[in-house]
Amino acid sequence: MKNEPPVSGCRAAGLAGALATLLLTSVPARAQEAMTPVLDSGDTAFVAVCALVVLLMMLPGLALFYAGLARSKNVLSVLMQVFTVVAFMSVLWAVFGYSLTFADGGSLQPFIGGMDKVFLMGIDGDALVGTIPEYLYVFFMMMFAAITPPIIVGGFAERMKFSAVMVFMPIWLLINYIPMAHMAWGGGWVFNLSVQDFAGGNVVHVNVGIAALVGAAMIGRRQGWGSAAVAPHNMTMTMTGGSMLWVGWLGFCGGCALAANGFSALIMLNTMLASAAGTLGWLFVEWRQRGRPSMLGAVSGAIAGLVAVTPACGFVGPMGAIILGLLAGPVCLWAVEWLKPRLGLDDAFDVFGVHGVGGILGGLLTPLFALPALGGLGFAEGRGLLEQTGINFGALVFSILYAAVTAWIAFKIAAACCKGLRVDADQERDGLDLNAHGEVGYRDIG
Repeated sequence: MKNEPPVSGCRAAGLAGALATLLLTSVPARAQEAMTPVLDSGDTAFVAVCALVVLLMMLPGLALFYAGLARSKNVLSVLMQVFTVVAFMSVLWAVFGYSLTFADGGSLQPFIGGMDKVFLMGIDGDALVGTIPEYLYVFFMMMFAAITPPIIVGGFAERMKFSAVMVFMPIWLLINYIPMAHMAWGGGWVFNLSVQDFAGGNVVHVNVGIAALVGAAMIGRRQGWGSAAVAPHNMTMTMTGGSMLWVGWLGFCGGCALAANGFSALIMLNTMLASAAGTLGWLFVEWRQRGRPSMLGAVSGAIAGLVAVTPACGFVGPMGAIILGLLAGPVCLWAVEWLKPRLGLDDAFDVFGVHGVGGILGGLLTPLFALPALGGLGFAEGRGLLEQTGINFGALVFSILYAAVTAWIAFKIAAACCKGLRVDADQERDGLDLNAHGEVGYRDIG
C-alpha cells in the first residue's frame, strides 16, 4: 500500500467494524498493523455504487427537491446554483481539497492537512485506502464535498446574486468544509476525541444549517415572505427530488463503511428505518395539528430522519434508529413551524430547521441510542454515557460557533467582491431565471 491518507471517520468503520469508537475489534492492534491491505473487488464495487447514488442524490435529487420548493420564476436559478456549485466543488476537491483534508498536516495536523497531494500528486492506480483504490476514495469523498455546499442554497434561494454564490462557495469550502472535514475525518483533534459522528452530522448538516441561517440573516427576507406568495410551486418535483435524496442517502451513509459486509448493511438498514420513521413522526403530528397531512410534510419528515441518523447510523441498532427518526420528525416540524417565525429569518427551504436542528438532535442522542442495552454498539473502552454525551456536546458547540464565524466571513467577502449579495428589487420581483440567466425554466412548459 502506498500514499495512504490518515484514517478518516468513514474509513474507520470499514477498516475495523467501528474503529471510530475503538470498538468491535476482534484482531489485536499489533496484528492489525501487520496486516497488508489488498484490493477487494467486492468492497470496490460496493463503494463505487454508493458514490454514484450519492451523485444522483445531488444531481438531480437535491436540485429537483429545491426547485419544486421555489416559485416558478426562480426554478432555473435554483437548478443552476445547485448544478454549478456541484461542478465547482468537485474540481476544487481534486485540485487542493483532498490534500488539505487527508494529507499529513505536520504541526498543523490537529486543524488542517498538508499539500503533499495537491493536484492528486503521488496517487496512482496501485494506491489503496483499506481495500479500495485511493482514486475511488478520492471520488467517494468528493461526493461529500460536492453535496455539502449546495445545501446552503436553500437558505438564501430566490434572492442572492449568482456571482455572489460563485464567490461564496469556494471560500466557504476552503475556510469551513475542508478544515471541518479534516478535523473530523482526516486525523484532526475532533477525530482523536472519538466523537460519535459516523457520517457527518457536524461536518455536513449542522454546518450547512448554521451557514444557511447566517446567510438568511445577512441577505434579508424575500419579497412577500410569510405569505402565500412564496409557497412552493411544484410538490411533484419536490417529492421526486426528495425520493432521490432518500435513495442516495443509503449510499451516503452505507458507503462510509468502505466495505461490503454486515456492518455496512446495518448502516443502510438504520438509515432506511430512521427516514421511514421520520416521515411518520412529522406526518402524524402535522395531521393532528392541521387536520390533514401534507406531501411537503411527509418528504420533510423523511429528510429530518435521514439527517438525524447520519451521525448515529454506525453506532445504533435498528430499533434505536426508528426511535431517533420518530423524534426527529416532530422536533424539526417544531423548528420550522414555531422556531423559524420567532427568529424572523427567511431560511427559504428550511435548511436550518431540518439540517441544523436535525443534526444537533442526532448528535446529542447518538450516545443514548448507542447503549448496548438499547441495541447500540457501545462506546470506546472505559467511556460511559455521560462522558460520550459531553464529548459529542462539546463537538457540537464548536461546530456551531465555527460554522457561524466562517459563514459570516465568506458572505462578507462575497458581498465585497460582488457589490452586495442580493439582486435588486425589480430583478427579484420579476424572477431570477430571466434576469440572472436570460432563460426561462418552468414557465415555458406551463
